[in-house]
Amino acid sequence: MSFTLPELPYSYDALAPYMSRETLEYHHDKHHLAYVNNGNNLLKGTEWEGQSLEEIVKGSFGKNAGLFNNAGQHFNHIHFWQWMKPNGGGAIPGELEKKIVEDLGSVDKMKEDFIQAGVTQFGSGWNWLAVKDGKIVVMKTANGESPLVHGATPILGCDVWEHSYYIDYRNRRPDYLKAFVENLVNWEHVAELYSKAV
Repeated sequence: MSFTLPELPYSYDALAPYMSRETLEYHHDKHHLAYVNNGNNLLKGTEWEGQSLEEIVKGSFGKNAGLFNNAGQHFNHIHFWQWMKPNGGGAIPGELEKKIVEDLGSVDKMKEDFIQAGVTQFGSGWNWLAVKDGKIVVMKTANGESPLVHGATPILGCDVWEHSYYIDYRNRRPDYLKAFVENLVNWEHVAELYSKAV
């Protein structure tokens, strides 16, 4: 199954001022496209050819670094675009909110811990809400890794590679993460992934 670049689910201007048209053009049209193209080239002739993206990510982890990095980032970005929406943030659907409070203490505490995970991820990587052993947990991973290769199911992730925020926020990663949580997250999509994960 070859990788293809998905269309953005909204216009390039739709997430402004929290994420600019310029950021989305670079991030989607150049960075994500590079993962797709490199991934397709590296997939050819491997044992993972013809497998689903999730199988490729899990199978190549620790075995084929080049393929894993590109497939992992392709997987992460497919979801990243869906995890955001215009006028995002706001109320969290009831069932998911209940579980967040149960597992992480409160919605505010979850947001604080999620932002902190992203702020403290050294270098490039991602911060996550994931379902592990039936519980919602906050995680962070380096580079193109995701909870998928650490025995968990990602339900929300934020890209803290510099290309995700440098045009709009320069070195202010905490401001980017706060804007993501408060104004961009598509909680309906997160709730959907949560119900699939359990």
